[in-house]
Amino acid sequence: MSIFAVEYVYDADSAPLRDEHRPTHRDWLAGLVEQGRLLASGPFTDGAGALLIFTAEDDVDLSNLLMQDPFAAVGAISGMKTTEWTPVIGAFADLV
Repeated sequence: MSIFAVEYVYDADSAPLRDEHRPTHRDWLAGLVEQGRLLASGPFTDGAGALLIFTAEDDVDLSNLLMQDPFAAVGAISGMKTTEWTPVIGAFADLV
């Protein structure tokens, strides 16, 4: 299992759409925490996006998972960057 940092980018115009679908998005995220697939997530304070830390078998597994995000389904994410990450020190270091 690998760890991936995922950066979501939001358009300012999508705020009403995100507000509407945030409860479903957060329920989806909470389910992933219970499954051990999501380690941490949260929005950037400027509202321009969010950082999510996932576990996944590989890029394909991660991509399939991200397509299930309710924000993705309604077009609330304008950009995304995914990077495999190896934590060396800190809370997630013992997972690799």
